[in-house]
This record gives sequence, C-alpha cells and structure tokens, in this order.
Amino acid sequence: MRVPAKRYPRVTEGGRGGRLFAVCLGALALCGCRPHDFPQFPPNYREYAYVTNGDSNTVTVLDVVNVRLDREVLVGQSPLAVAVHPTRNEVYVVNSGGAGARGSLSVLNAENNSVAATIALHNRPVSIDVDGAHDVAYVANSGSNSISVIDLKARRETAQIGTGEQPVAVRVAPDGKTIVVANRGGNSVSVVDAANQRVRGIFEGCPGAADVVILPDSSKAFAACSGGHQLMAIALAHASEPDRLEATMDVGRGPVHLALKPDGGELFVSNSLSNTISEVYTSTDEVGGTYLMGDDPAHGIVSNDNLLVYVANERAQDVTTYAIEDGKRTRLPIHVGDGPTAMAFSAEGHLLFVVDSGSGDVAVVRTSSQSLFTMLPAGRGPNAIAVKAFRAP
Repeated sequence: MRVPAKRYPRVTEGGRGGRLFAVCLGALALCGCRPHDFPQFPPNYREYAYVTNGDSNTVTVLDVVNVRLDREVLVGQSPLAVAVHPTRNEVYVVNSGGAGARGSLSVLNAENNSVAATIALHNRPVSIDVDGAHDVAYVANSGSNSISVIDLKARRETAQIGTGEQPVAVRVAPDGKTIVVANRGGNSVSVVDAANQRVRGIFEGCPGAADVVILPDSSKAFAACSGGHQLMAIALAHASEPDRLEATMDVGRGPVHLALKPDGGELFVSNSLSNTISEVYTSTDEVGGTYLMGDDPAHGIVSNDNLLVYVANERAQDVTTYAIEDGKRTRLPIHVGDGPTAMAFSAEGHLLFVVDSGSGDVAVVRTSSQSLFTMLPAGRGPNAIAVKAFRAP
C-alpha cells in the first residue's frame, strides 16, 4: 500500500497529460534531423553508454556518437551497477551473483568493448565508486556487510573493510580521503578513512539508508533515509575536527536517490512515496521546497549547466523536469518506456539516456528540446547506466 503524500508549504504541480513527441528512428542521415543540432566529433572520438541487464547477465553497449546499438557483452551473474574510470579506458560492472553465490567485478576494455578481467568479490555486491587519481575502486558487499578495496591496475582485491549491516551505496570523496557508506539494514552511515582503511565513525538513526552524495570540496556528505522521510548531513573530518552529524532534515516520504548539482550548491531528493522531489541548500542544510513530480520518482540527474533536474518516475512512462532558477516543474512530461529507473547524460550533455526497467529498453532524449529522439534495445531487466568518452589510440 502506498503512503499518501505529505503536505508541504510549497508544492508545484504540473499536468499529468502529455503529447507524443516526434521520434527520429535510426541514424541522423535516416531521420532527417539537422546535423548541426549535434556535436561534430573528430574521427578518433569514441563514446559509449553501458547498461547493465540484471536478468540476462549482460551489458548493452550503445554507440553514443551514432545513436545506435553497438553490441551486448556477456558478464557475470545479475549485473547490478556500473562505473567508468575517469582516465583509463575501462568500465567496471558489479555482478551481484545468485542466491548463495559470490559476486564479481567485470572489467571491460572500452576500446574494444570486451571483458578484460574478472575479479572475485563477496556476497551480493551492489554498488561501486571509483577513485581515478589512485586507481582504486570501492564496492559495497550488501550480503557480507563490507566494502571491497580493488586495485584497478593489479586487478585484485587488496582489502575488505567491515561496515554496518547491508551496505547498499558507497561513495568516495573527490579528494580520495574518505569513503561514505549507506547501510540499509543497519539504519546507519559508515565513514571510512581511505588511507588506513578503517571505519572512523558510524552515524545511526538513518532508517533504510539508501543513497549517499559528497560535496565537490569533500567537506560534507548527505545520506537519504528511505525508511522514513529524513536526509542526514554529516560534516566530514578536516584538520583537527572529527566527523560529526550536522543536521537531520525532513524531506518527502521514502527518499531513495540524491542528485547533486555539479557546483554542489543544491541537492535534489527523489521521494518515492510522496511523488515529489525536495530541494536542499547544501551550505545551510535547509529544505527550500518540495515539488510534485510524477508517480514514484526513483532517480534524478542535474544538467551540467546547473539549470534543470530530470526526474525518472518509475511507476509511470515519463521523465519530468524541474527548473532550478524558476523553482517549478517545467513543460509536459517527456514520454519514455515503462519503468524508468536510471539516467545518464552524454559527455556533451546533448542527449539523456533513460533506462526503462519494465520495457527493457533505453529512451534517448534530446535535451535541447526535451523531447524523445529514439528508443534503443537493452537486455532483460536493465537497471543501471554509465557513459564513457575517449579518444581512440
């Protein structure tokens, strides 16, 4: 049973109706779209979107430059998360494994989109973050109550760090010094020192801890408490100051995902049980407002220019947008596939890829017009996406 939406002082509603946008099917030469609407790339430029398909044990690789399916790569059992290396041409896929089976990490060579290595993990790994400066990845093992430390050059696990019960999200601070983990089963947040690989603090009172973000200056972390209606703010240790709980804020019910502006000034919380997003000012830990979006908002993403928030509504077939400067929802919903759950921008930001878990496809949205461009196939049960751009050697 769904919980009725909580009432807030500022709620902006948009129409639930929509219209079908013109869809350009296939490559640009076949669809009649103007070439100058898209970036012009040099011949050796490559860009791919990687979609994990939990029910088919594969990764769908999409060619972003030509907007088409490139291939499908067989990985481990039940792939659930994906991340890219910021400088190395590698992609990392977390395979959660089956019942009683250990998970693994598949390393993909982005230059030829093949599996280059497989690294054994522990019980039910579900989340990954990459510290590119130190060639290290951190993987949350929800069934082992730990995070794995992965040496990406040596392609092996170097340590396993105990956390709280059922860690489901792991984030490394931009400076590489701190790792923050959301422990859903433990209703807590663990703060780990990356240098000595030890837990230096545990913050309880976050029911159903689900997601974590860290500010660009590595000064503060925020955790979504999906079992209630709270957002936890934790000031991270610096100089002689220890980690400390800075604030607990009331947002909507069932906060499941956090989307941070690139400049770090504001944070947007997807409240799945309230059908809203909450806008949070990160410097003051204040909730600026809560706005009605769509049915079961599951994922948000902020444009590179800090102007728009795109919100995927899992129990609908649309993505809604929120204009940050105007403080309101914009236009009509963008129609996509069934069960949109994850999103990623292309490197230039001209395309938004929306993973549709119900219909097993990826909607490609043109951000300039906020309209559907085309639909591309994925495998069974797609659930996560990441984009990697590079120059071929």
